[in-house]
Amino acid sequence: MIKKAMILAAGRGKRLQPLTNITPKALVELNGLPLIVHHIQNLKRCGINEIVINLSHLGYKIEQYLGNGQSFGIKISYSHEQDGGLETGGGIVNALPLLGDEPFLTVNADIYCPFAFNELPNLKNVLAHVVLVENPSHNPNGDYAIDGLLLSTRKDPKQYTFSGIAFYQAQFFENCQINKYSVTPLIKKMAERNLVSAQLTKTIWHDIGTEERLQQAKQSIISSSRGHY
Repeated sequence: MIKKAMILAAGRGKRLQPLTNITPKALVELNGLPLIVHHIQNLKRCGINEIVINLSHLGYKIEQYLGNGQSFGIKISYSHEQDGGLETGGGIVNALPLLGDEPFLTVNADIYCPFAFNELPNLKNVLAHVVLVENPSHNPNGDYAIDGLLLSTRKDPKQYTFSGIAFYQAQFFENCQINKYSVTPLIKKMAERNLVSAQLTKTIWHDIGTEERLQQAKQSIISSSRGHY
């Protein structure tokens, strides 16, 4: 059973300016709750009670808001990064001392997706597993194909978009350094060695990358709650 998760919350959120000039992206509210609280509640619902959060831009506000996690019934640890952050790859590697040697999940703070983490398949034979979604309008060409159960970097006719949700074995990051870089090249490298599996989810998903997408997500969730999504 997966015990720990990391919420990637160090991003600057430039596309959400001026909102993110005073509010970290992870604390932007979606239908009455900060994005990061939606993730915390969903992770707890799925049995994950230890969460690591990386911090950079206005990170102190996230730490002040969430504290040690006691008020949410979980344990929260923080991985502090330099100004500008370390991006996804460097951020995860920097947090490995807090994540330990066991498998863990990562979730981008700037998405909304009530994914059922406790329903992930058996992942003993891969170093990573990524969750994909149908391509949104802002990423029509997708990111990856699925070759059977494995992630493929081949340019197949049908590509899907990376949801921002992934599973990793700690060994995935062996020999990786703490620098500023994306995790995407690492995923592609391991996928070429058939060490990354994938699945397509139909769960509601929104990338809260811009003010327009934030408003679209709000309307979509309202409609969904009324049974019209």
